[in-house]
Amino acid sequence: MAWRGADPPSGPEVSTESGTVQTSALSSSSNPQARNSEQAASCQKVLGGWANIANEYATKRYRSNLINWGMLPFLTDADHEHLPFKNGDYIFVPDVRKAVEEKADVIKAYVVGDDLKEIDLRLGDLTDAERQIILDGCLINYYKSTM
Repeated sequence: MAWRGADPPSGPEVSTESGTVQTSALSSSSNPQARNSEQAASCQKVLGGWANIANEYATKRYRSNLINWGMLPFLTDADHEHLPFKNGDYIFVPDVRKAVEEKADVIKAYVVGDDLKEIDLRLGDLTDAERQIILDGCLINYYKSTM
C-alpha cells in the first residue's frame, strides 16, 4: 500500500518502505482529561510521535484520537513502576505495518537503550476501520481513500 496524502515523513526515524516505526512517544499511563485528549494526541504527532505505549487508555476518546492521527495505541502488560524502557530509549518495531494488517495479537518490539531488550506490545481490539485509518496514516487520508 502506497503512502497517501502529503509527502511521507522522511529521515532516519521512519521507513515507509518497510513499514517500521522507529520512534515513539512513550507514556506509562494515558489519562488526559477528555476535553484535552485531541490536543494531547495531536501534540504527540506534531512532536514526531508515531505510537503511544500505555498500560490502559482511560478514555476511549483519547485512544480514538491517537488512531485518528495515525498513531499506534500500543498496550503493555509491564508494571508501570518497572517499565522495560526509560526516557531517551528508542523502541524499534519491525514489520509493524504487517502486524497491523494481519491483526497480530502480540507485536514484538525492541528497546534500544543501554542494552537491547525484546518486549511484547499489543494493539488491543481494533475494528477493521481503525486498522485502516492507521494504515492510511490518519483519518483524513482514510476518508480520502473511501471517496
